[in-house]
Amino acid sequence: MAKESMKARERKRERLVAKYAAKRAELKANGDWDALQKLPANSSKVRLHNRCQLTGRPRGYMRQFGISRVTFREMALSGKIPGVKKASW
Repeated sequence: MAKESMKARERKRERLVAKYAAKRAELKANGDWDALQKLPANSSKVRLHNRCQLTGRPRGYMRQFGISRVTFREMALSGKIPGVKKASW
């Protein structure tokens, strides 16, 4: 389980990216690099990092499900993800 402060920091970054997305695009199109530099650093999309929605784990993220591999395995084995079952051959 990730620390609440790390989850909160990531949510804050998501809000900043959404808030400044249009302004950043406009400044990039105009080539105004000085004004772009003055925007908050966390408003850049490359600062975002995918985290598990349930645990906040930053590594082993499965984009298709939005959760980490550990959480995915637990949920799949307990039958909480429809259409997913353990492979056997």
